[in-house]
Amino acid sequence: MSDLIVDDKPPAPAEAPATPPLASRQLPKWAPLAIAAGAVVVAAAIGAGFGLDSKIQWGLIALLLFVAGSYVITAQVEGRRQAKDRVATSLVWSSFILAVIPLYSLVETTISKGVKVLDVNFLTHSMNNVLTIQPGGGVYHAIIGTLEQVGIAAVIAAPLGILTAIYLVEYGKGALAKWVTFFVDVMTGIPSIVAGLFILSMWFVLIGKAPATGFAGSLALAILMMPIVVRSTEEMLKLIPNELREASLALGVPKWRTIVKVVIPTAIGGITTGVMLAIARIAGESAPIALLVFGSNLINTDPFKDPQSSLPFFIYQQYGNGNEPSYDRAWAAALVLIAFVMILNLVARGIARWKAPKHR
Repeated sequence: MSDLIVDDKPPAPAEAPATPPLASRQLPKWAPLAIAAGAVVVAAAIGAGFGLDSKIQWGLIALLLFVAGSYVITAQVEGRRQAKDRVATSLVWSSFILAVIPLYSLVETTISKGVKVLDVNFLTHSMNNVLTIQPGGGVYHAIIGTLEQVGIAAVIAAPLGILTAIYLVEYGKGALAKWVTFFVDVMTGIPSIVAGLFILSMWFVLIGKAPATGFAGSLALAILMMPIVVRSTEEMLKLIPNELREASLALGVPKWRTIVKVVIPTAIGGITTGVMLAIARIAGESAPIALLVFGSNLINTDPFKDPQSSLPFFIYQQYGNGNEPSYDRAWAAALVLIAFVMILNLVARGIARWKAPKHR
């Protein structure tokens, strides 16, 4: 008969049930929309009650009510910390809306007034033999002038700006780099009329007469474009990890070849975007063109001879005529210029996305 084994150990206590997580109250996802709708209704009532005619005043009242209502309701339900976070988020969105409203108003006004005369005839004809008080004419000569002047300025400023940025990031040390950085900062804030005056004075010193050519305007535009290219390219090059440079140098590749084969191809998307945005920046300048190119109603495809027009100068010129047909042409030309700048920005975005590093 086998011995009975008696277990003197006490039975294990039963496991306590897991403590449920702390439940936190949260507002539903539709709460911000409901608060915004309520703020709009109350603001409309206040505006109507006090006789406020401006819809902008109604909007500002609704904005204040929305921020205050978001804080009060969120503090009651989720606590003060979440209320402060929601107020900060509301202020960010409010700032975005306030910034978009003038842009929307500008674009809407330009489109509504510019489509009156914007057609194929307007885009393919010049103002030759067209009286300012008569309808008709077109902006073809100004489009040619803008494309040529901006194109020449880009050919001059883009290589110089990119090479300057490469020097500052890859080689720049000592007093020379500090002076170059200083002058780039100064050039960034130069008014366009000062750039035009500089080219005009240099032209008088070297040639002895007023330029009156599209090339002279391109030189002034290049001065305005160059610091933008330098700054944007410099920031793009600084984003390239040093490990890429060190890996290339460790293989015995010269530094100049590392820059050409590794650094620039990696940053080419951002560099191209910066150049395109700089072109969009100078495309709307009219002061250097009025000072150096003088404008013309004729089609001139030679930027090195005789006056030319441009879209900004054409807008200024037509608006100064002071009659209804000229106003219509000015608005239509402004719409063409906005479309040109928007196309450049879209191209820049597309290039940046196309050349962006692919993450696997």
